[in-house]
Amino acid sequence: MEEIERELREGIEVSQALLFKGKETIKKIASVLVQCLRKGHTVYLMGHGGSAAEAQHIAGELIGRFKKDRSALPALAFSADSSVLTALANDYGFDSCFERQVEAFVKEGDVVLGLSTSGNSPAVLKALQLARKKGAATIGLTGQSGGKMKELVDLCLRVPSDNTPRIQECHMAVSHVLCYLIEKELFGENHSTTTKEKGG
Repeated sequence: MEEIERELREGIEVSQALLFKGKETIKKIASVLVQCLRKGHTVYLMGHGGSAAEAQHIAGELIGRFKKDRSALPALAFSADSSVLTALANDYGFDSCFERQVEAFVKEGDVVLGLSTSGNSPAVLKALQLARKKGAATIGLTGQSGGKMKELVDLCLRVPSDNTPRIQECHMAVSHVLCYLIEKELFGENHSTTTKEKGG
């Protein structure tokens, strides 16, 4: 029981610290995403492991729906196509698996969002560097230090923790806040769905 309480309490404490320190950054990130989508551009997302799952989760909420029925929004997670990933890793090395997709898809005005708990994932960093050169807005979700990522993005949300599970939990919560704000700004407050109606 003590271990359960400790783990849950730590998660609450990190979330409270993020609420205190990260609200303005979350608001700015939401604004960048809204402007991108409002102008017909695309949001691209990437990460490894749990962060890859979260990138795909966010893309699914944007293409599908979060809390309301509305038009689909253009989003793509670079980790979703296993054939592309393995081909790129085999032919160019794993560190290029996202960079090549940035080269293929990203255009000026798009947003490229990278998730990395350490902020030092080479594949994510290389992709963000190229995205910037191509004129895309760059966003990072990372942990307390920010790693090298904080220097390569226009906006960096740094979860105030060095504990990977806590960082990932906050990234999940923040992604849901971002999806809510995007829907609210682009589609208004009406037509909310209930839990039973919403898939996933």
